[in-house]
Amino acid sequence: MSFNAKLINLLKTDPRFTDDAGELVIAAVQDRAWKIDRDLVKLLLSDKEIKARFFEEIEEPTLGETKGHWIFNTNTFIDYISQKNFLDNSYTRFKNRIGLTIGGKYLRERGEAALAWPYKDCVLEGGQTKEEEKRQEIFFNEVLAQDEITRLFDPKVMTNFTRYTVKGKENVTGFQRDENGLIRENLIIKGNNLLALHTLKQQFRGQVKLIYIDPPYNTGNDSFGYNDNFNHSTWLTFMKNRLEIAKELLEEDGVIFISLDDSESHYCKLLMDEIFGRENFISTIIWHSKYTVSNDAKYVSYQHENILFYAKHKDSFQIGLLERTDEHNASYRNPDNDPKGPWKPTPLHAKSGKEENNYTIRFPNGYEWSPPKGRYPRYSKERLMQIYYENGLYFNKKGGVDKKTYLSEVKQGLTVGSVWNYDEVGHTHGNNEELAAILGKGAFNNPKGTSLLKKIIRVANVSENDIVLDYHAGSGTTAHAVLDMNNDPTYVGIKFILVEQMDYINSLTCQRVQKIIEQHGDKDFIYCELMKYNEAFMERIQAAQSGAKLLQIWREMAQGSFLKWYVNPQMPEDAVKDFEALGKEENGLEKQKHLLAELLDKNQLYVNLSDIDDAVFKVSEEDKALNRAFYNI
Repeated sequence: MSFNAKLINLLKTDPRFTDDAGELVIAAVQDRAWKIDRDLVKLLLSDKEIKARFFEEIEEPTLGETKGHWIFNTNTFIDYISQKNFLDNSYTRFKNRIGLTIGGKYLRERGEAALAWPYKDCVLEGGQTKEEEKRQEIFFNEVLAQDEITRLFDPKVMTNFTRYTVKGKENVTGFQRDENGLIRENLIIKGNNLLALHTLKQQFRGQVKLIYIDPPYNTGNDSFGYNDNFNHSTWLTFMKNRLEIAKELLEEDGVIFISLDDSESHYCKLLMDEIFGRENFISTIIWHSKYTVSNDAKYVSYQHENILFYAKHKDSFQIGLLERTDEHNASYRNPDNDPKGPWKPTPLHAKSGKEENNYTIRFPNGYEWSPPKGRYPRYSKERLMQIYYENGLYFNKKGGVDKKTYLSEVKQGLTVGSVWNYDEVGHTHGNNEELAAILGKGAFNNPKGTSLLKKIIRVANVSENDIVLDYHAGSGTTAHAVLDMNNDPTYVGIKFILVEQMDYINSLTCQRVQKIIEQHGDKDFIYCELMKYNEAFMERIQAAQSGAKLLQIWREMAQGSFLKWYVNPQMPEDAVKDFEALGKEENGLEKQKHLLAELLDKNQLYVNLSDIDDAVFKVSEEDKALNRAFYNI
């Protein structure tokens, strides 16, 4: 066995250094080597030949004897595994056929693409179109170094405009705007949510009152309809990229709620502290989401989810109060026919105070009062006597005295608590039933329910004509809740903007919202898509079932796509042979898909608005007119 093969096989015994296909991930090894990872060092020391190559022995006297110490030559090791021939397989050879070198190193080996926080100045594109494609971030989720990003965040051309009404689908002829020129439409947008958010910023920067998102929980095994198996640092990058632009869309008194479980919520809290400011954290809401305990849970059966609650500027935000119900008011009565109306008794004592302030008071009606032992007066003698003459005290038959707290004087709403029980805001089983009643069973696993969203909307203090944004739209619960609340005068005219990149946006999200519109009878929304370019090739690559089909797609990409600048647009014969050989390896089709996807320039996934008149992109005259109307240009 060659030295390279021995080292590769040894490194593969550590699961941190391999992908799902069992291939060695050099970047992961490099990262641990720079950190002088203890387990990596122990692994390398376990083989004599490898130990001799990458470690240097030094000796020092200890009680007249010599004790060996081994120093890890970090640079030597990293240089060795970074050389282009280290992984001399068809995967690497193929990439070398089509890539350019800079300073003797291929682009993926260069430090400019190194990542820190977790990936310095990088963006996770995070594209995916089908729920069943829950894989490691092979090419559905690609990290781009800052110098690779040129026009990625430019506004995009939109297409397939459709207005959904009570009568069905209609053509879009224009957009309603308010007196300030702001678009006043419910919108559902299909496309990568990172790019959609940047597309929205031109029209909606500083205009959104509430953002609610239910992002991937990063558990790797739940039923969320999205790629839910990110590496931890990649997940943070994915969230960071989107939260930064989301903050720009919020009004000065706007707020954001993020649903998560314990897998990432604490890390997301730290991320939110960085982006929104620790001083703008309001609360972590605990939603008691399950009423049963799973006896097959290995350790703890989780019955709750966390909802992070932040304001853009806490000092500008006034929290909404919850409605008082008959149950809340039941303790207020009027047994003495007080002209001020119903009241409830409130103790005259408090838990804290000073002993020297204690007193005993005798009222003109003969009753005597003093605080119980260990308690202190809530009011001074003078104030308490004043309350007596105002008929503000209640004297019961047992000699007790209480202050009357009148219903008319209490806050006309309830302060929200930090624990939301399922009997108030629904539970997972009930949410599934709610959606099943609209679209049938099995349409979507574990959606959030409208009761939860309605409470969030109230607490966010959303009011007439405000905008609610959800850029992980899923089954469309947020839109459902907004439409329901439009029937309340307080919330009339509030609008929703949903973004979803999964293909079920048409068969699930739009269909659900359409049915709710039919129930209400007087609402509508506009559906549109970010106009694809390279993204269309990405989807074809994902859908391909054979190497021959991928080879055909590659030929078409060479003629009709935007490739990365360092990629040879030709198809050298030896590169084609390497590509075909790669397909014969274990998981070969996935490797071929990965490599083709890497060729595409991610700045050109969708058509940029600035290219709307470029004949290459074939934007129709109708779409040109609607885009100009949307962007108001």
